[in-house]
Amino acid sequence: MKKTYGTNMSNHIGAFLKASKCFSELGINITRVSYNKAVDSHTLFIDVNGQSDKIEQADKKLKEIGYLSSEQNAKRVVLLEFCLKDCPGSVTSVLELISNFNFNISYISSQENGSGYQNFKMGLYVDKTDTLAEFLSQAEKLCSVKVVDYSNTEKVFDNSIFYNSFVNELVKVAGLSQEKRQELLVNVNLAMQTLDEQGLSPYKTFDSIGKFAELLAECKGDNFNPRITEHSVSKNTKITLIEPDCGSNTAIIESCGERLFIDCGYACYKKEMQKLLNNLFPNLDLNKEKVFVTHADVDHCGLLNLFGKVLASKRTAECLFNESEGLDGFREQNSLHKPYVNICKILTDYQVVDKQKITPLFNKSTLNADIEQIGFLTVGELCFEVYEGKGGHLLGETILIDYTNKIAFTGDVLINPNGLTKKQAEYNQYAPILMAGVDTNAKLCSSERFAILQRLGAGEWQIFGGHGCKKQYLTQTIK
Repeated sequence: MKKTYGTNMSNHIGAFLKASKCFSELGINITRVSYNKAVDSHTLFIDVNGQSDKIEQADKKLKEIGYLSSEQNAKRVVLLEFCLKDCPGSVTSVLELISNFNFNISYISSQENGSGYQNFKMGLYVDKTDTLAEFLSQAEKLCSVKVVDYSNTEKVFDNSIFYNSFVNELVKVAGLSQEKRQELLVNVNLAMQTLDEQGLSPYKTFDSIGKFAELLAECKGDNFNPRITEHSVSKNTKITLIEPDCGSNTAIIESCGERLFIDCGYACYKKEMQKLLNNLFPNLDLNKEKVFVTHADVDHCGLLNLFGKVLASKRTAECLFNESEGLDGFREQNSLHKPYVNICKILTDYQVVDKQKITPLFNKSTLNADIEQIGFLTVGELCFEVYEGKGGHLLGETILIDYTNKIAFTGDVLINPNGLTKKQAEYNQYAPILMAGVDTNAKLCSSERFAILQRLGAGEWQIFGGHGCKKQYLTQTIK
């Protein structure tokens, strides 16, 4: 948790020393300190980061030692960034506006960068949120304004600058169109409303969204470097596993002249994946290839339109059909997940699947066990028993098990978290934050994982999950 503190230096000699000792005793880290006598001779401005319960304890201790006055507690510090032309007098209009609203400046920082503009960071003491909202409305008419630290803004920016500044950053990072910007703006607003109704601070969630967008962008182009491994099954069969830094794995089974793709990753890596696949499989025409979808999450379905045929369980196909008709998919039907899934779809350039390409393979109407066999799928010499889970991770989830060759494809019901690269682990930490958990029902998903392992017979198995490298799993017959 982040928080900003301020003190009146004239009334509290040694305020910084007292505060430093208080924070240190509670294990709270001071991330920034600012005191500029030329700007404000009374204000010491401190940013800290620590556990929320420790921050609460610090509040009490700081009040006891007189570090926080009642007047200061009634106010808040909002850190803003004004983008001004790098010319004489450009900041004057902003300072005049601040003066007109009787705001006290606690912090100013600016430096030329050769771009023709300077980014003036200013910390403003504010006591009335409606006054700040009006100030921001007028400030935007003068120049571009960005909220630097939205952890302290609470509800101030619900209908104002917060959304625009945050969304503008995402648009810039992801290279989105103005049309997509409007969609993003709506869903960011919905996310804020969802957090507000739960009484939660927006900071952690929106920080994660920003980092998620940055990570997606970092891994494009020449930086698209998935881990690629080949796994021999027999003389006539091999499996190629592609593990990108962001998104699901893509597995390609080649057996006796047949080929089947399993899952296909994010749409934003379309060019990168096409180039990679053409290098791995010369003369490849994806429009003549088949892909099997383990479940209908956006990171597994982004490139489905590239393939000639999309194979899926009945319920996964239903989800894809819903999307093609403009209806909510299974994830979006959960109100807590909806805004974040929509944001993810926008940032990754997700496109709904052409329904003509979708082939539902199995038609099991009800499931009685945690995982239940619903059919068979053959690829060359491999013969998979197809199992469907009850929806612990996502409704329609499927697992493929070949008992003869001891191979299993388990989607996201069973992944290999210990087999993630550093970058993959960084990516995988954001989904639980954005959706309050990646599983629809974590307890059920845990039961499904146990059921899968119980289904495997004795011997050494090769398990290919939706994320992470192949897992070698050894089972023994119990006598």
